[in-house]
Amino acid sequence: MESGEPADARTGTVEPTAAARIVQIRERIDEIDHALITLWQERAALSREVGATRMASGGTRLVLSRERDILERFRLALGTDGTQLALLLLRAGRGPL
Repeated sequence: MESGEPADARTGTVEPTAAARIVQIRERIDEIDHALITLWQERAALSREVGATRMASGGTRLVLSRERDILERFRLALGTDGTQLALLLLRAGRGPL
């Protein structure tokens, strides 16, 4: 970046090729975010349905072994952040404990 030339507020750079690539990448990120939000909402609804079905049939509110399996799956795939993500997913589907 040349001295004194302000960076574009949207991309953080004045270099046209880099700015265009940043815009392109961010468009894809936005698409992925939309898909993640849609999947999050679908997963939460399905999880709530499982819980309601289980409780209506006389089962327990939670199946802790299932939650442990999910936590472990996310931890193995994503590390510590995966555990945090799994906890958020579980809470979205069952509510806070």
